[in-house]
Amino acid sequence: MDRFDAMRTLLAAIEGGSLTAASRALGMPLATVSRKISDLESHLGTRLVVRTTRRLQLTEAGAHYVASARRILDDVEEAERLAMGEYRAPRGHLTITAPLMFGRLHVEPVVREFLQAYPEIDVRLVLADYVVNLIDDRVDAAVRIGALPDSTMVATRLGEVVWRVCASPAYIAARGAPIAPEEVSQHDCVLFDGIYGTNVWRFGRGKDAQAVTVKPRLSVNSAEAAIASACGALGIIRLLSYQVREAIEAGQLVRLLGAFEPEPSPVHLVHTGQAILPLKLRAFWDFAAPRLRARIPQDT
Repeated sequence: MDRFDAMRTLLAAIEGGSLTAASRALGMPLATVSRKISDLESHLGTRLVVRTTRRLQLTEAGAHYVASARRILDDVEEAERLAMGEYRAPRGHLTITAPLMFGRLHVEPVVREFLQAYPEIDVRLVLADYVVNLIDDRVDAAVRIGALPDSTMVATRLGEVVWRVCASPAYIAARGAPIAPEEVSQHDCVLFDGIYGTNVWRFGRGKDAQAVTVKPRLSVNSAEAAIASACGALGIIRLLSYQVREAIEAGQLVRLLGAFEPEPSPVHLVHTGQAILPLKLRAFWDFAAPRLRARIPQDT
């Protein structure tokens, strides 16, 4: 039994959610996929997966084995890249992730420039309003907004953004504008129920900080939908400055309670902190960081 091959087969099945998905991904007959996993379990003397009608479920032993197998295969892939000269010339595949709207506005244009400058590198750009796990999802670099947790990740600061409370001129004409944070709870609100979404809106800094609980008339999982609803006079929104900048400049939204805005949130570019940084990632890091830093409006 080729243990590396068996590991790859097991990982393909777990990542795809089924033996059939692994069969498609590997271009391997379904019976062969099943046999390789069964042979691996026989070799280890333990059950790794439980086959249900809907998907594969890892046993406790299987979860530990898969985590170790990922690290082993990553090390093998790293050694192969080194032997093939990836550390002498930037080439290969990169996976980059960023929050959805920030990525669309700022990261995607930089990635396009990067691809033009480095024709031997391919990029998969994952834009998502949830935290993508860099190790489990095999992501090379990520844009993170907000304070970073203590970890082994390496980060470079790109800038900062701030939470903005806004409403349309039509809404203000009909309902008036709040002049103190506590008044927001008496207004109609639109909640962006995304990665940073909460119905507890924070205002002020330091000892003057306060929290106000709002009851939204509408909750959406898209910043663009929240902005469109606010521009349509449905209510007050609270989003990050880069998200509402365009609508404010166009006069579609009016900034409210500017004197009570909270501390800015930092924006970082991060990677997992691996000991040997592939040249393709170093190339992206050196290329993207100054360009992203220049694109973040310093309007806090």
